[in-house]
Amino acid sequence: MEIIGIICEYNPFHNGHLYHINKIKEKFPNSLLILVLNGYYLERGEISILTKEDKTKIALDNKIDIVLELPFIFGTQSADTFADISLKILNNFHINKLIFGSESNTPEKLKEIAELQLNTSYDEQVRKYLDKGLNYPTALARALNIDFEFLPNDLLGISYTKAIIKNNYPITIETIKRTNDYHDKTSNDDIISASNIREKIKNKENIAKYIPSNIENKIININHKIYFKLLKYKINTDKYLNKYLDVDEGIEYRLQKFINNSASLDEFINNIKTKRYTYNKLNRMFIHILISLEKNDNKKLDYIKILGFNKKGKDYLNKLNKLGISTIINKNSIQYKYELKASLIYDLINNTNTYEFELKNKPVIKD
Repeated sequence: MEIIGIICEYNPFHNGHLYHINKIKEKFPNSLLILVLNGYYLERGEISILTKEDKTKIALDNKIDIVLELPFIFGTQSADTFADISLKILNNFHINKLIFGSESNTPEKLKEIAELQLNTSYDEQVRKYLDKGLNYPTALARALNIDFEFLPNDLLGISYTKAIIKNNYPITIETIKRTNDYHDKTSNDDIISASNIREKIKNKENIAKYIPSNIENKIININHKIYFKLLKYKINTDKYLNKYLDVDEGIEYRLQKFINNSASLDEFINNIKTKRYTYNKLNRMFIHILISLEKNDNKKLDYIKILGFNKKGKDYLNKLNKLGISTIINKNSIQYKYELKASLIYDLINNTNTYEFELKNKPVIKD
């Protein structure tokens, strides 16, 4: 039986995600699917429009057998950190394949690029091109001297592949051709990107055709006004912002300079953006400031939390227990402490009750 890993954020779960799962089951009908799921705050610094609990239930309703948590302290970091921890979690659960969406649909090319990145001083070269004003994908292509269009899913795929190679995991990668453009926010095809769906929600358009039934009523309209007020309070009252993750190179002075002269989060971002501090990096930084994620915290994977499983998943978990895989939650760990803080801030912003879900620490079980 193939044990297949998937890494997703489901913001929100949509027809493209269902297509991804169905394609895997079509090719590997007897496979067991293990999902690593990002929770309340996402890799690009966004706030999830579905709760972690609802995303877990949706995944189990759509052929996922086991759902594992990607902890907050790793889920809001760069693609390489996001990928490294996700693969570490999946390797502990003995997957033999990782299958993800890809714009190029060329796993061998992604592997070639991953090996180049691991074997060259490309980080320094990338910084050099970024300083010249090039965007990140263009800087990557120049640094590697390679003709390749670095698009969002392929960028993540390269990070996944690097994690596998670097750690010598016995995992092969396969890709599924992405059928839509991540950056497109106007298409009305049956399968569109999550960012397009979020844009339509913002514009109060009907999204029913883009998502499976029974999901729309679970979607949260993020209260960005409250979020901005909380951020404003934190920046105005904390004298040592540079202790938080991603607050580097004196950016804290720009934060303090512009926070009271900005009427909204978008205006604040436009006021402080620089070549080095992109929209995504700023959003990650804001989350880290708000939840007080410090640079000096010992950020290690202390445990692997099982968010949910079905009957097939339970049988597999019982086999793994005999191998000594620890899924006992360490309530004294940095990892757990920040998961609770993340849910509390999420609840303040959205008037939800995710903190109670975190305290219960009970997996969702699908019969």
